[in-house]
Amino acid sequence: MADKKVTLEIKNVSKSFAKVENDEVTHALNKIDLSLESGEFVSLVGPSGCGKSTILRLVAGLIMPTTGKLTVDGKEITQPSPERGMMFQKSTLFPWLTVEKNIAFSLKMQGKLRGNEDKVERLLKVIGLEAFRNDYPGQLSGGMAQRVALMRSLINEPDILLLDEPLGALDAFTRMNMQDEILKIWQAKGQLALMVTHDVDEAVYMGTRVIVMDANPGRVVADIKIDEEYPRDRSSAAFVEYRNQILNRLHFGGRG
Repeated sequence: MADKKVTLEIKNVSKSFAKVENDEVTHALNKIDLSLESGEFVSLVGPSGCGKSTILRLVAGLIMPTTGKLTVDGKEITQPSPERGMMFQKSTLFPWLTVEKNIAFSLKMQGKLRGNEDKVERLLKVIGLEAFRNDYPGQLSGGMAQRVALMRSLINEPDILLLDEPLGALDAFTRMNMQDEILKIWQAKGQLALMVTHDVDEAVYMGTRVIVMDANPGRVVADIKIDEEYPRDRSSAAFVEYRNQILNRLHFGGRG
């Protein structure tokens, strides 16, 4: 599962959407080619409408490409799988289930909860919410709810972790703490992580690679390797240089 090495190939993938109200077609992605492997944390950045979240949904198997194909270890993605876990910007917890039952939900639905109760307990400890196991989502802070949502995504120990702006709704302090929490779990499991973010600092802080995209149609304009050890210093010269490089590719650098 999580410590199994996998290779994700996105080969010549394009995606178009037809509008219901007229005959117009939106070209969300155009000829995307990427090769990603376990142990990488890949950040996707770019303007709204460039297809970042569409890539995640394609990898998750929630939608199919118009042209091209996506494969994991040579096997084409044709449907969702617990081996590809996805976490959204909103926590999307079940309000009628407790913290503990939200985390255990996926195992229960697969008939795998019996014998794996210790896994649920361990994840509660990882996020420091043992004392809140019987609380409901409406009783939690935003940061606590996001921690629960993260654990629910990780309970199956997916080979590929998909993160769609998972921290966008959090305050700055909670967001930085959650960045470290996600990195800690990713480093321990050795998964392939693919994260959409609008925050360039977050992309550099967390990523081993940053994929820079542009819109109309969505396409990759840069693939930047972040060659820095963890934990990273947000004020270091190298960090600032990576940030400026990405901002320049996004046409927000103010120079060049």
